[in-house]
Amino acid sequence: MTYLLFVAGIALLIAGAEMLVRGASRLAAVLGISPLIIGLTVVAFGTSSPEFAVSINAAISGKADIAVGNVIGSNIFNVLFILGLSALVTPLAVSQQLIRLDVPLMIAVSVVVLILGLDLNFSRLDGLLLFLGLLVYILFLIRQSRKESREVLDEYAREYAAPVQATAGQWITNAILVACGLALLVLGSNWLVNSATDIAHDLGVSDLIIGLTIIAAGTSLPEVATSVVAAIRGERDIAIGNVIGSNLFNMLGVLGLSSLAAPQGISVTPAVLRFDIPIMIAVSFACLPIFFTGNRISRWEGALLFGYYLAYTFYLFLAARHHDALPVFSAAMLYFVIPLTILTLIVVTVQAWRAGNRA
Repeated sequence: MTYLLFVAGIALLIAGAEMLVRGASRLAAVLGISPLIIGLTVVAFGTSSPEFAVSINAAISGKADIAVGNVIGSNIFNVLFILGLSALVTPLAVSQQLIRLDVPLMIAVSVVVLILGLDLNFSRLDGLLLFLGLLVYILFLIRQSRKESREVLDEYAREYAAPVQATAGQWITNAILVACGLALLVLGSNWLVNSATDIAHDLGVSDLIIGLTIIAAGTSLPEVATSVVAAIRGERDIAIGNVIGSNLFNMLGVLGLSSLAAPQGISVTPAVLRFDIPIMIAVSFACLPIFFTGNRISRWEGALLFGYYLAYTFYLFLAARHHDALPVFSAAMLYFVIPLTILTLIVVTVQAWRAGNRA
């Protein structure tokens, strides 16, 4: 029954996010909001609504490891798994100016999250600072969106433009979609958090590991659908923008409001500060050279990102089981695979920079 509730919880979260995004984006379009702003905010934030529901629920229930692990794990999953998979489907061109501004911002916010957690607690004050950062980010998006190229504006208009005429019935239908979506998110998050805790105890692993892996992947499925489908359709800026926007919303909005909702804030384990948050920062940094090498994410770079997610998950599995192979695997990653990747990215970035100067 516990496993059925877990699967049902993920299903309700996905369905709730789909209803919320569809209803909210249509209402925003009818209200005259720019399709670009809808794509960068309503859709990117809406696909993060499962993370929001789960982390808020976990924070209020005193399950801090799930609340924190869900945010960090989702951010790592979004970049490594979703961007990697999307680029494997089709190379992703990075023409959106906002993305090249958002990636450094994502790195900066990731570092801020690490600093705020050094006292082993995300307090209500920390949550307020993060949430205020979200409001500033939204204003930044609106301001910068006016400078976007016609190509990018047309891409978002094809996907999120307002209907020619909105009837009263369409208004009511979209409002019902939003309300039902929120209700499903609340119910699904309850089922998922409670069942995930029971599963973690049954498997003998921590709530943190469950939050970083299964819950993070499950709550990120709306982002998977949005980005992969956008990549297949050739809407490559939407595919990338959704991931970066969702990551920023996870840290600023989800973690911020979860910290505000928890009576004593959200406690952070030392292991998260030593390993998982630094991994999240490193993943954010990895986007810089990839996004600037020819302004595209090629298939081999997508395979690199996807492979690193498999390696990260495998490491968590070995660590949870205290497996004898953990020291060998860690040494191979630390002294061979990671340095080789860094060297490759440096060489490719320098070559792209020289080619740009020659051009």
